[in-house]
Amino acid sequence: MEGAFLQDRRGLSFRATRSSRKLFQEHPMLRSLKDLEGYTVSATDGDIGNVENFLLDDERWTIRYLVVDTVEFLDGRQVLISPISFRQVEWPGRRFHLALTMAKIEKCPSTDMDQPVSRQHEEHFNQYYGYPSYWAYPGLWGLGPNPAMIAANLEKVAAARAVALSERLSYDIHLRSIKELRGYHIQGSDDAIGHVEDFIVDDETWEVLYLVIDTSNWWLGKKVLIAPRWASRISWKEKVVNLEMSRESIKNSPEWDPSAAITREYEGRLHDYFKRPAYWVAQDRPLS
Repeated sequence: MEGAFLQDRRGLSFRATRSSRKLFQEHPMLRSLKDLEGYTVSATDGDIGNVENFLLDDERWTIRYLVVDTVEFLDGRQVLISPISFRQVEWPGRRFHLALTMAKIEKCPSTDMDQPVSRQHEEHFNQYYGYPSYWAYPGLWGLGPNPAMIAANLEKVAAARAVALSERLSYDIHLRSIKELRGYHIQGSDDAIGHVEDFIVDDETWEVLYLVIDTSNWWLGKKVLIAPRWASRISWKEKVVNLEMSRESIKNSPEWDPSAAITREYEGRLHDYFKRPAYWVAQDRPLS
C-alpha cells in the first residue's frame, strides 16, 4: 500500500500518500507569522510575488489565505492563495511553491482587499480552484484535518462538496486581516496587560495556536504566549481580547524567547502554569 488511511473528525477516510506527507515536513513546527511575511510565492512556471498578509478564520482560528502582492506579475494586484495550493514549502529558502500555473492565478477571481472578503467571494474562489468549502463541516479544514490532505484528495472531496454546500452554506463574514489584529489590546481580569504583537501557527494545519503578547509597557519587553481559546471574550469592534487572568499571573508566566524554537516541553510548562489541558493530547481541538 502506498499510504495508510486516515480519518477526519467526521470519520471520512482519506489515503495519506507519501507525496501528501512530503508537502510538509514529517514533524510540523510552530512558526511566527511575522517571520513568514515576505516569503516568495512561486507558481509551477515562475514567481508571482511575495506574502504581504494573512486572512484568519475567526471561528476556528486558522489561516485560510495568504495575501500575495504580485509585484510586476499582475501590476501589483493582490491575490489570495490557499495553503491547499502548496506543492512544497521551502523553509530555508523562504519560498512557497504552488501547484498552480501563472495563467491559472492570473485568471482567478479578483479580490478587493479594502473590503471584507465575503463567503460569496470565497465560494467563487473555491469553485474556480475546485477546492471544498471548509466552513461546511466542523473539522479544521472541513473535509480533512489539514490542507495537504485536501490537496491529495481533491477528487474525493469534490464529490462531497455539493452536498456540503446545500446543507451548510453560510454568508457570514469570518475572515480577518492579521495586520489589523496586531495591536489589539489585552485586558486582564484586573488591569491592562499589553497588546497582540504576533501569531504562532502550526505549519501543517495553519491553526493559530498562540497570540504573542507584548508587555513592554510594564515588564521591560517581556513577551508571553496566550492561546486564543483561553480568551473569555474578544471584542472585534473595540479591538480588545479579554482574559480571566490577572496581570500578576501573566507577569509570572513562562517567558517566550523569539530566538528559540517552541518546544513541546515549553508548551507543557505553559499549559501547566495556566492549568489548561494540552491540545496535542485531545482528539479534537476546541473551536473558539
